[in-house]
Amino acid sequence: MSEKNNKKKKKNSQMIIRINDEERAQFIELCEELDTSAAREVRRFIREFVEKHDGH
Repeated sequence: MSEKNNKKKKKNSQMIIRINDEERAQFIELCEELDTSAAREVRRFIREFVEKHDGH
């Protein structure tokens, strides 16, 4: 899927995950250092994971 098509998709769902407070804090801090957001990085991970495993 092209970047242009990705940007047109609406973000209309939420996923709640439970993680350790320390891991969350480290992740948020690292995202801030890298000038990105936690949500953006989680979405990127999900897209890459699905692409990698799609069709096995």
